[in-house]
Amino acid sequence: MEEAFAKGESIRIIPQGESMLPMLRPGVDCVVLSAVPERLRKYDLPLYRRDSGQFVLHRIVKVGQTYACVGDNQLCVERGLRHDQMVALVTAFRRGEKEIPVTALTYQIYCRVWHWSRPVRHVWRSLRYRLRRKHERT
Repeated sequence: MEEAFAKGESIRIIPQGESMLPMLRPGVDCVVLSAVPERLRKYDLPLYRRDSGQFVLHRIVKVGQTYACVGDNQLCVERGLRHDQMVALVTAFRRGEKEIPVTALTYQIYCRVWHWSRPVRHVWRSLRYRLRRKHERT
């Protein structure tokens, strides 16, 4: 991967796991990865390596001395991520037959709406869980 980035090339991977739903469907959609710039910005989508060695693809929701990231399908924010943990940056993704660059206006709007709706989604999930449990008891 590092050799490709050093040559200015990008690579494609198919992410696994459900943390980036609904944007990325596990095992179906593909992302285009490029080298990490000197500084990442809010809403960037880096591939990073946790201290445990696990690779993760989550969205940056806060930038400071470190980064805070969260998956689109998650509620808990992972804080304290260092720049040296960042391995690559998503520059585009393929959903079905369509390749969408991260610079596309529709994608930029999606990022902001999805991030801003996170507290509401938490309440919605909780309510849905309670209703389901109540229905199962009856």
